[in-house]
Amino acid sequence: MNAPLKQHLIDPEICIRCYTCEEACPIDAITHNDDNVVVDASKCNFCMDCISPCPTGSIDNWRVVATPYSVEEQFEWDELPDQEDITADDGASGDGVIEALDDAVAALLAEAHAGAGGRAKAPASAAKPTVNLFTISKPTTATVQGNYRLTAEDSDGDVRHIILNLGATAFPVLEGQSIGITAPGTDADGKPHLPRLYSISSPRDGERPNYNNLSLTVKREDQGVCSNFVCDLKAGDEVQVTGPFGATFLMPNDPEAKLLMICTGTGAAPFRAMTMRRQRTDPTDDGMLTLVFGARTPDDLPYFGPLAKMPDRFLAKHFAFSRLPGQPKQYVQDQLRAQTASVTPLLQDPKAHIYVCGLKAMEQGVDEALADVARSAGLEWTDIRDAMRNDGRYHVETY
Repeated sequence: MNAPLKQHLIDPEICIRCYTCEEACPIDAITHNDDNVVVDASKCNFCMDCISPCPTGSIDNWRVVATPYSVEEQFEWDELPDQEDITADDGASGDGVIEALDDAVAALLAEAHAGAGGRAKAPASAAKPTVNLFTISKPTTATVQGNYRLTAEDSDGDVRHIILNLGATAFPVLEGQSIGITAPGTDADGKPHLPRLYSISSPRDGERPNYNNLSLTVKREDQGVCSNFVCDLKAGDEVQVTGPFGATFLMPNDPEAKLLMICTGTGAAPFRAMTMRRQRTDPTDDGMLTLVFGARTPDDLPYFGPLAKMPDRFLAKHFAFSRLPGQPKQYVQDQLRAQTASVTPLLQDPKAHIYVCGLKAMEQGVDEALADVARSAGLEWTDIRDAMRNDGRYHVETY
């Protein structure tokens, strides 16, 4: 029998098909078809270069197997297989669980048999999402309805609000999902560009209620082929769209759910969608939404004007600006600590959900700040965080 081995796998339920892991892999061990992005066990050398770029954590999955799952098998998956019991016949000890091949495998086995998983979960009350309806080989076409600059003209950051019309095409989306847009042309190797993922910034019933359209919040990147393509689009232009993607970073349908939304830059996109959804469904429900939003200055903060006009009773807003002249730098983690009195009850509320979206660099700072908030109340943040994640109430999507 083959000796048990550890296999690196990608969770197809969580993966948003952004292909950053495939581009990061130095030995081409990651590939994709129309449906899934997968790891070829015959090539993977566990260098871990793909782990950090993944915005969802879908790449950080492992199974101990007697025979590796083939690329073809993985292409057919809708979800990850359960961890198999590796018996003594497979070279294991008599208790039905293989002896640790290394410390990492031991931790994986403990996790698998504990049933905790540590994996992202959608809120229990969230609507069931439609995923991967349109693929690379079978995209749909959307028409640009509008392209509006959100940041000040003299700001270094060019952030755009793009409205896409899907016409007669059924394209059901939920708040927190993303779509892919493919720039025309080919890359340096002559291959067609892969889609780039953008979070939807409008609610499920459209930028305009009951119209088959959606909006995106896109920042122009100096070397970004797709971001420059999208930011230069004009009304009437057509774009190739894939998706929708994302099955866990969703908002609860429970009207009693409280949302703490923490973001930087274009990470505000899903929170604009969630806030608009609540405005349309529960416009008089106060004290349920809190937003902590970081940017360099107000001129660099997307949707600052509309946010400033929104009543504090409906949406509590806490801005953190890191480049205000004559002011000390402030980041979202600083605002979280400053709002300890209002954040602490959320950590103890079984109806509270925490969302973090933006640059990956913010993730550690937010985690440390929430740990400080919890500690000030005599609570253990890691226990709270793990319980919230297991309940589908803690959501992180960074890039």
